Amino acid sequence: QVQLVESGGGLVQPGGSLRLSCAASGLTFSLYPMSWYRQTPGKQRELVASITTDGSANYADSVKGRFTISRDNAKATMYLQMNNLKPEDTAVYYCNAERWSLRYWGRGTQVTVSS
Repeated sequence: QVQLVESGGGLVQPGGSLRLSCAASGLTFSLYPMSWYRQTPGKQRELVASITTDGSANYADSVKGRFTISRDNAKATMYLQMNNLKPEDTAVYYCNAERWSLRYWGRGTQVTVSS
């Protein structure tokens, strides 16, 4: 059974930092491209950042220069370092693993940026 478990969310002031983690089990982690998505109420889930199996990263324009995605295949874990957080970054952040027709999601972790 595939499980993706996000952690590291919370309440942070504008300009602050958080590091999200996504621990994977039940799949061969190193074979899966991985992504972080986020969603706010009433809006579609949007892609924040993605990382290929060889570590190449891509980012949404809104987070470029502030967020860094990484992965540790030995630990089957993906990370999202978020710096200089803004109120508009407030959302539930989801971990995604996708390969061919297989797509898996975590349950999400809440990030709230507020003073």
